[in-house]
Amino acid sequence: MANYNTPGVYVEEIPTFPPSIAEVESAVPAFIGYTEKAENLAPDDLLKVPTRISSLNEYHQFFGGAAPEDPAAITINVKAYKKGAAIDKYVVKNTYLANLGKHIFYQCLKMFFANGGSSCYIVSVGKYADNINKDKLLEGLALVALEDIPTMLVIPEAVKLAAAAEYNEVVTAIINQAKNLGDRFAILDTYTTTFPKTTAGITADVNTVKLATPSDKEIRRYGAAYYPFVESTYTYNFDFNSLTIAAANYQLINEDGTVDGGGAPPADNFGVLENTNSILFNALKAEFNKSHYVLPPSAAVAGIIARVDREKGYWKAPANVGVANVIKPFINISFLEHGNLNIDPVAGKSINVIVWQPGNGTVLMGGRTLDGNDNEWRYINVRRFFSIVEESVKKSTSWAVFEPNTASTWVKVQSMIESYLFMKWRDGALAGAKPEQAYRVTVGLNKTMNAQDILEGRMIVKIEMAVSRPAEFIVLQFSHLMQQS
Repeated sequence: MANYNTPGVYVEEIPTFPPSIAEVESAVPAFIGYTEKAENLAPDDLLKVPTRISSLNEYHQFFGGAAPEDPAAITINVKAYKKGAAIDKYVVKNTYLANLGKHIFYQCLKMFFANGGSSCYIVSVGKYADNINKDKLLEGLALVALEDIPTMLVIPEAVKLAAAAEYNEVVTAIINQAKNLGDRFAILDTYTTTFPKTTAGITADVNTVKLATPSDKEIRRYGAAYYPFVESTYTYNFDFNSLTIAAANYQLINEDGTVDGGGAPPADNFGVLENTNSILFNALKAEFNKSHYVLPPSAAVAGIIARVDREKGYWKAPANVGVANVIKPFINISFLEHGNLNIDPVAGKSINVIVWQPGNGTVLMGGRTLDGNDNEWRYINVRRFFSIVEESVKKSTSWAVFEPNTASTWVKVQSMIESYLFMKWRDGALAGAKPEQAYRVTVGLNKTMNAQDILEGRMIVKIEMAVSRPAEFIVLQFSHLMQQS
């Protein structure tokens, strides 16, 4: 109450609306990896600096493009078939070596944006000249922990670490950060996808991520793992001006099928061949276009989550969704194999599977956390819904700190949270025919607090929510009907 000493007219504005909850962003992943550059105003000024971008163009501006592939990583074999004195056609066959695709960060970012991603954080921990190092990835992860906005953690290049033990350490650190901060979710890949597929190979692949994630249910529910790798639509990034055909890998074939000993490959590099020998250049291009990067799916999953959040809401399970810029899963998972990965009766660590379906293409068909047998935290959308609501309510109730711990404050806090949850119920995030069946907010003396709590400065608010859960298994029941007429 103001003191009135001087005669006159005083104006008082009386607030009638309760404070409202400003919802935090739900799908802002943080990507950690190696980039071509990390530059804004000066060279390397963005190195190891979490930087928010909103498009692939911004990524190009600050972090460059794709890593060039080593010309030594490919052997190009060419057979030139003669017709008379002239060469009639070329047959090209490429052989790729094991050290191909050393850095895949750029291709993974492309897949994130192609699948619906928008805003994200980039933490560049090194350049393409560097080998992928566990300690640098962990350093980047520690930097992300200082940022308040990211809600997902993705390190796709962890699969490129030299040893499974290093991969395990990074995965453990990712999911521990998600649990400790409580406001983010870990999206994990398996360390390998064994080709060709065998039962033992699938088991070995998924066991890497299962062994890397903690057995503690309280921790592993903050992450989800995806399998297998996917064959992307992105072709290998070779600089054609650096490629030539070795004499030992070039054969000139006569019309009768014999090898012409006088044959020699063109001395020009591929960039020049486009103008000097278009037939050979087109044959080379066609062969190069047959081979594509095989990528871990985590970045694509992050894009799918962002798209589902934007179009349907973060309470919708990010599953049964097509994966863009993908030709097919690297291996095909059968119906029985899918079931064994989806439900693990021993360890309880579910693996979400990417499958190819006739008529639908490549589809993400899994929506479970790594705590896949738990009734409360089985589904990704449930875990993420609680995290987002918790963070939104926590930040929006900060005004009540040091307010009188009395009924007038309790009513304001309760009505603010109830108003927010009513909107979530109306949008379909909460299950119940009536609001009181979908959520409950309780605060007050002898309800959530006792006199000692109030003496010690604690205001305890209890929030209960019935989050809608996905229909994971559709059961159609058929039976015979007796003839009626």
